[in-house]
Amino acid sequence: MKIKKETLAMITVLVIVATAFNHIKKSPVEDFLKSLDTEQVKKVQLPFDDLSRDIWHFLPGSMWPRAGIMLKELNQKQKEHAFTMLKQHLSDAGFKKVMGIIDLENVLAEMGQDKKMRDPEKYFVAIYGDPLQDKLWAWSFEGHHLSLNFTISGNEVSMTPRFLGANPAVIPSGSRKGQRTLAAEDDMGIELINSMSSEQRVKTIFSTRSYFEIVTSNSTEVGPLMPVGIAMRELNKVQQEHLKKLVYEYLSTMPEPLARERMEQIEKEDFDEIRFGWAGATELGKGHYYRIQGQTFLIEFDNTVGNANHIHTVWRDFDGDFGKDLIKEHYLDKSH
Repeated sequence: MKIKKETLAMITVLVIVATAFNHIKKSPVEDFLKSLDTEQVKKVQLPFDDLSRDIWHFLPGSMWPRAGIMLKELNQKQKEHAFTMLKQHLSDAGFKKVMGIIDLENVLAEMGQDKKMRDPEKYFVAIYGDPLQDKLWAWSFEGHHLSLNFTISGNEVSMTPRFLGANPAVIPSGSRKGQRTLAAEDDMGIELINSMSSEQRVKTIFSTRSYFEIVTSNSTEVGPLMPVGIAMRELNKVQQEHLKKLVYEYLSTMPEPLARERMEQIEKEDFDEIRFGWAGATELGKGHYYRIQGQTFLIEFDNTVGNANHIHTVWRDFDGDFGKDLIKEHYLDKSH
């Protein structure tokens, strides 16, 4: 039987994706767990329904108690396994952003802040359930300005809430002066608001004062915020493409197959309902905030404190945070 080239190409893609997810599920996590001693395993591996699974924060490790094991408690090989596990669950760009955020702890220490608080090893790994035996399990990587929450059910992966922050957003002095973290999220927002006509800006800017923090903070569960800003359908084609690219910038932290799948879902379900709202100044160096909200998701960005040199960003899925949708599907599955 002759197989069409298109069919063969599709089979090849599916095999690659399936192999990638199988590798995510078993190899890095298995290597990490097998590298730990008994006491370390007890600390890092918790029941899937442990209450700490959906408690999160972006405060420094010394300011917020967290479940799991701290990088500081691992030897070099164990740390390598932990970062390999992280790398396998992120895109290359996402992993680079995460490592840049962690490294900012060194920058803050060099700038004279408390070295005990500004410690790049005060990040925590926690695993919920048994990834070597169970179809449904989860894990998190969290510390200052990072909260990454992964829920895995078979070959499906949920990655929200997803918080990334940067302080300083622009390094003000030293050998790395001028280097920026989360620059695209900031620049693309500024570019979009400044591409708008005066009539569009009246609709988009809902407050002349910026927020000092993301509105949803570290809430366990969030619903849609009050609709503000301009609707996607009120933007011209160029602006619509720009807003889509900004949304994808947040998704691009995820592995590409997951990011593209989520983007396709958003374009299908949310497109006309997506709103872009702005608060504060419309230039870098002055406090500003924006949010992007659809029927199923919310993005928040703020850069206000520290003379507008301190960024917080978050992605929330109204029905999918902490894998709520995957967990529901898992327990509805008759084969479970």
